[in-house]
Amino acid sequence: MSVAPTIFLQRQSIPHFPNSSSSTNPVAVKFSVSCCSLASPAALVNGYVDNKCNDRSEVRLGLPSKGRMATDTLDLLKDCQLSVRQVNPRQYVAEIPQISNLEVWFQRPKDVVRKLVSGDLDLGIVGLDTVMEFGQGNEDLILVHDSLDYGDCRLSLAIPKYGIFENINSLKELAEMPQWTPERPLRVATGFTYLGPKFMKDNGLSHVTFSSADGALEAAPAMGIADAIVDLVSSGTTLRENNLKEIQGGVILESQAVLVASRKSLIQRKGVLDITREMLERLEAHLKAVGQFTVTANMRGSSAEEVAERVLSQPSLSGLEGPTINPVFCKRDGKVAADYFAIVICVPKKALYKSVQQLRMIGGSGVLISPLTYIFDEETPRWHQLLSVLGL
Repeated sequence: MSVAPTIFLQRQSIPHFPNSSSSTNPVAVKFSVSCCSLASPAALVNGYVDNKCNDRSEVRLGLPSKGRMATDTLDLLKDCQLSVRQVNPRQYVAEIPQISNLEVWFQRPKDVVRKLVSGDLDLGIVGLDTVMEFGQGNEDLILVHDSLDYGDCRLSLAIPKYGIFENINSLKELAEMPQWTPERPLRVATGFTYLGPKFMKDNGLSHVTFSSADGALEAAPAMGIADAIVDLVSSGTTLRENNLKEIQGGVILESQAVLVASRKSLIQRKGVLDITREMLERLEAHLKAVGQFTVTANMRGSSAEEVAERVLSQPSLSGLEGPTINPVFCKRDGKVAADYFAIVICVPKKALYKSVQQLRMIGGSGVLISPLTYIFDEETPRWHQLLSVLGL
């Protein structure tokens, strides 16, 4: 038996959420909607929200429940030695055994953001576009890591290639078209009912109407029910196949997966800050190591300094902070000698072959290559940024 949710409406101001196309800072009035059901820790008592049932001890992490984003998120966490263990695939709750007192909740991406705002979740991994659309500039949401290197896409305005739009190639030209009047506004189909209107208003397009739609938006202009669309674009192939085009200045947001947290949880809930730090360090160490290789080679030389001079003379062999050089000992004529030195450097994938060539050129031999899994810095820069944002 399901229980219908209770809807609360609260009038509040919206802080401006900046994007690359806007330099203004408008303040608008909105109604925020939050739901309370039997599954929610908050309850409505005499017209007020009772947060007593929100006094839980466990920390909650929200993850996407379906789709490519869900798969890629689980893969990333596994690569960081944070494998999610789900006893029953039909259950919405799981755990990460490596981190005690952490619950994983599988939710729709938009619900992850909403429940971060309501306090039902403490941390979440979703696309930046989802945070911006459903967070709507809420100051309680903090981007802990803004670049998890997957889920890349852009929220973009697209118009037909034909008809009155054939020679329109920029947002400025679109705004200056005489066709758009109060009686005949530009019709835009989108599922982004917050970011879409905000973008148009910030860029001076006043005669615009929006229709809410999910999926197959590319068909709307051809069907005559919209003049343009605002939707997520990855490669752009689907737009091209439906005779649509992006225009200059029409990108609303560049998006990828991010780690987001509730400011209140980080400050007030025990354990959230410590778990966030561990997750952040694991993520940073793994992402920094992606595409990096350890290169080891032997080189004859009279001293470590002399070998270092030769290595550092090559632009691709400096490594992260410089090469590590150690003597290679062998026994010759009954005596221990060190005629060779072992060189260890870290090399990005794109410079790998060039680095091997340079090593050979200066006398390197027996070159061994292995991929890196983690690179832990002395301190994680994003951790210090987070503490600064929190005022800690």
